[in-house]
Amino acid sequence: MLSNLAAFALTALFISIVPGQGVAMVLRQGIVSGPRIARISILGNSTGLLIWSAASALGLSAIFAVSPVAFEILRWSGVAYLVFIALQTLWSLRSRHSAFDLEGLTSASAASAYRVGLITNLTNAKAMVFALALLPQYVPDGFNLLTGIMIFGTLWATISMSWYFVLVAIIEKSSRWLAQPRVRRWLTAASGIGIMLLAAGLALSPRN
Repeated sequence: MLSNLAAFALTALFISIVPGQGVAMVLRQGIVSGPRIARISILGNSTGLLIWSAASALGLSAIFAVSPVAFEILRWSGVAYLVFIALQTLWSLRSRHSAFDLEGLTSASAASAYRVGLITNLTNAKAMVFALALLPQYVPDGFNLLTGIMIFGTLWATISMSWYFVLVAIIEKSSRWLAQPRVRRWLTAASGIGIMLLAAGLALSPRN
């Protein structure tokens, strides 16, 4: 279980780093509305991750109890998803002047900031696929699937929240540094390569 937790932590970190709806939302809130509002939105985003994890745990527990073959189907779906995300991330490097999206939902009050984060995550297809296709892969044989998924889901939410808090801190110190194309390209390349390696590992290693 401990080795699975370490492997999952790396996967969750790379997925969180990849520019997407969550990253764009955090940057918008941090730059437009300030760090306090951004942090509240991050809490809403993390709540969304826990909701996806709970949905995955409840639904997949029932499916796997009926069809053992479903796990292998889901396993290779997870591999395909990681490869797709990695290739998509690396392909985005072809544009030297790509920028994070600063247009979209923003807020100024605490309540609306939380809703922005929650809605951003619950409408994020990547979060849904990650919860359904990848979380179960890391639960060891013999370990209660529902409990395992919730453990990994909580770790996922914690890692995502921690990374986004780092982004907010960077915005506070130097939004210009984060806006530099070469900085964004370095983060994008590192996350793309990392995700591809994780996909290979998931494909080659049996469930344990």
